[in-house]
Parts: sequence; structure tokens; C-alpha cells
Amino acid sequence: MKVLNADVTGVKLKVPNVGDFGVTSEKEKFTLAFGIGEITTKAKSDATLREKLNQYLGPQKIKLLDAINKELLEPAIAQRAAPCWSIAKLKQQGKKGLVVIVDNLDRIDNRPKAWGRPQQEYLFVDQGEYLTKLNCHVVYTMPLSLKFSNDYGTLTQRFLEDPRVLPMVPVQWSDGSVHEEGMALMQEMVLARAYPDLQPDQRASNITFVFDRKATLEHLCIMSGGHVRDLLRLLNTWIMEEMSLPLTRETLDTVIRARRNEMILPISDEEWELLRRVKQTKKVSDDQGYQKLIRSRFVFEYRDSFAAAFGRLR
Repeated sequence: MKVLNADVTGVKLKVPNVGDFGVTSEKEKFTLAFGIGEITTKAKSDATLREKLNQYLGPQKIKLLDAINKELLEPAIAQRAAPCWSIAKLKQQGKKGLVVIVDNLDRIDNRPKAWGRPQQEYLFVDQGEYLTKLNCHVVYTMPLSLKFSNDYGTLTQRFLEDPRVLPMVPVQWSDGSVHEEGMALMQEMVLARAYPDLQPDQRASNITFVFDRKATLEHLCIMSGGHVRDLLRLLNTWIMEEMSLPLTRETLDTVIRARRNEMILPISDEEWELLRRVKQTKKVSDDQGYQKLIRSRFVFEYRDSFAAAFGRLR
């Protein structure tokens, strides 16, 4: 069964130490790291190839994980603390270990797949035990909607620690007043991109070179709801619309109105009712409609020292 050979995928590449996928000639061997890069590049643009890889590599998960541990993780640890080949020895040298961050898994599509399960549940619940088999510390980003899934209890049994929610950066208190610390952090994030070589106090004194006034930057932060990705999206669109400095409040208001109109187009009457309930109760229940509100970023989560509250609407 030559899954990674040219007769199946068109990739003239073989993965070592994975049973039938291996090769006998030393001259033909490639490292696993190189192989994964080649496969990923082709798989992104070929749905049929992705399906074949899933069908053939699925039963080989244990062997693949073993290959990843031996060919990727152990050499990485060795480079940090040669000639050590174990995390235990790495720790003996004062290191805390190797950490791998697997990002963007929170963007996985939640539509049911051909086998009947949404991809999110399939990966984190059905296959969750395999995600813990890498011989290092691993941080996975997880879709927030899984916290409201009926399988959430099962999911928490797959991992050593419960998932931790990364809430929005608070820019306003519940009474509408400015959250000074959160506002300062959001503004610093923007100014650090404008003046990467300046110190924080120097950046603050140069705000009016980029924005017509300080209040305009504050308004951008408030309208983002403390969502970093949305803030950067608004900022990028604002820059392209303005085409010169300083950036003005008038153009920002135009950008915000356009974004608002885009967001409300797909909202149904039932979803408007859900939004009203969330605004009143500050809670999200286990309901598909509520999950849609979260995934669509109509509802954000904020946490303070007292409680977690849902429902600040943009």
C-alpha cells in the first residue's frame, strides 16, 4: 500500500519508519518534516487527495505519531540541548521542556462530514486521545463552540487539563465606562505596528501622526469589542480607504457602517431574538442557534474576577 508514492498521490516521496510507507534504499529516504510539507502543499488544493490521505493514513496513526516523535521532536530537543535526546535530560539542564503550538484549529469547519460527524467533534473528541501522544508539551487552539457541545464532557476526558477560554480584551465595563487597562493594551498593539522601534511612551506621544486625535484610536478599540483579529481587520480596511495619514474619524465611521451592514445581512428573525435574550441574560445555552451566534462573532465573552459573562453585542 504505497499511499505517498506517485501512483496514489503524485508525490514522489516516502515516509520512513512507517511500515509499508518506508523505502529500502537509503538514497531514496527523505525526512518526515520535508515529506509533511510537500503533502500539505498539494492537499490544500486537492480535496480528493485529502480524502485518500485520510483513508490510508488513518489506520497508521500510531506509526505516524511514532515517526513524528522520533524524527521531528527528538531531534528538535537535541538541537536545543545536544547531545540530549529526551525532555527529561533537557529539564536537567534547567529547561522546562519543548512546547509545540498547533494554531488555527479553532477555524475548523463545523459542517457534518460524510461520516456523519462534524470535523470539530471528530478531531477533538473521537480522535482526541491521539492529540496527546506527542512527546512534548502541546497547545491546541479549539473551536469555542465545542464548549457548548453535548460531547464536551467526553472531550475533557481526552486531555489532562480542561480547555481554557481566551476571552476578549475588555475595553469597556458593563456600565459603558472605559476599561483603562484593556484600552491601553489594545492601543499599544496598534501603535507597536506603527512604531516598532520606539518605546511605549514614545509611541504614545506620536499618536497624532497616525490618527487625527487620540479619541479616534479609542473608538476603533471600542468598536472592535476587544477582538484582536476584528480590530486589525477594521484597521487594515481603514488604511486602504484613507490612503493617507493621519487616519480620520469620518473614514473610520464609514468603515464601521460598511462592516455592520455586512454582518447583519445573514441574521434571521430567530437569531435576532436569540441576540436579545443573550443581551438580557448574559448566558449562552446548548443550542445550535446560539452556537451560530458565537461562531459568527455576534456574541463575545468577557471575564473578570467575579464571573464570565456572555452578551456584549457589537
